[in-house]
Amino acid sequence: MHVAVLGAGVVGVTTANYLSRAGHDVTVIDREESVAQGCSFANGAQLSYSYTDAMATPAFLAKMPRLVAGFDPAIRVRPPINRSLLKWGLAFVGECTTKKAVENTVANLQMAQRSAQLIAELRPGLGADFSYRCAGKIILLHGAKELANARRSSALKARFGVQTEVISLDDAIDIEPAIQYMKGQYSGAVYSPGDDVGDSRTFAHALADKLKDRPGCHIRLGVTVNGIIARQHRVKAVDTDHGPIDVDAVVVCLGAWSPQILKQHGVAANIYPARGYSVTLAPGPQPMSVSVTDFARRFVIGRIGDQVRVAGFADFVGFTTHKDSQRISKLLNIVKSNAPQAADYDSSPNKAWGGSRPLTPSGRPLIGATSVDGLYLNTGHGSLGWTLACASAEKLVNSMSYKIAGAN
Repeated sequence: MHVAVLGAGVVGVTTANYLSRAGHDVTVIDREESVAQGCSFANGAQLSYSYTDAMATPAFLAKMPRLVAGFDPAIRVRPPINRSLLKWGLAFVGECTTKKAVENTVANLQMAQRSAQLIAELRPGLGADFSYRCAGKIILLHGAKELANARRSSALKARFGVQTEVISLDDAIDIEPAIQYMKGQYSGAVYSPGDDVGDSRTFAHALADKLKDRPGCHIRLGVTVNGIIARQHRVKAVDTDHGPIDVDAVVVCLGAWSPQILKQHGVAANIYPARGYSVTLAPGPQPMSVSVTDFARRFVIGRIGDQVRVAGFADFVGFTTHKDSQRISKLLNIVKSNAPQAADYDSSPNKAWGGSRPLTPSGRPLIGATSVDGLYLNTGHGSLGWTLACASAEKLVNSMSYKIAGAN
């Protein structure tokens, strides 16, 4: 079967890999001139196998009026609120129950654990260094409420065999001495020794290079998808600015841009772009070996090879990019004031980036068949695209195989 994968980010390329391994011919299509130019380009580099906690929780719901009013510098909601954001927000509020928060966290947690296994299997055959390290992760907490929530989350994950531990600030400093140079008033931390870091863009390029050498695999870059051609509710081809490409099936891996393609065929995908930012810098006098997150201020500091990447924020501003430079400066100022020794903030040139992370109200990706025969989804991973890429691709291919077997 010939399958078109729309999108050449880390999710799309990984999906193509597992489709090829299942015996399908695959064509990956992307409008960019290179692989992994969107959210995979310069994300936080976190393989957060243990930190899949749902954003939609009762605690977050209680903060929403303050967030919408603009009192949290790490989250920006652009007024006026449009119809797409309103629809997404109402569904998000519906997910903010204790029961659903647990279900969503556990679903992503189990997928993340499978991803960890699959990346371990892939790494030896890639033949490329994507700055992979088993770095561990420390999440710094502020106040008694954050500590109590962290203890509940750690207890939940322990039921599924995932090791996270709520520790004192002194214990966190013992694990990562550079934390002592941070300025926040921290009350403790969560430590997860099994979390990794890696450069998703380099990983995607290495996997794409492997795919190019396989018979039946093609990667077409600089090609814009205009739509999907279907007849009698069955996929027939992909319409592109280079002409139609005949296919038997299509997998949409377009992240935050997925709804625009899907709505042509009446397929609803409630995905909203949550814009995040990163800056890649030279190390400072006290760089960190463990990835460190400031939970309240919504930033992460991680080492990628010989560089330091700081990333964070979640802006609900649609697809606008006109304030990216201001938001990147804000992120850099917050990180610099709280972790002044971690990076060389005056290094030039620094590599600044902004990306639109595709967030569903539940925080869970959309994976599997749609109402259109031959049209599949693997999209909506939010900030967990790099973490969940392998397992979501495997799940997608398994669901396709099951449906094809059923049809026969």
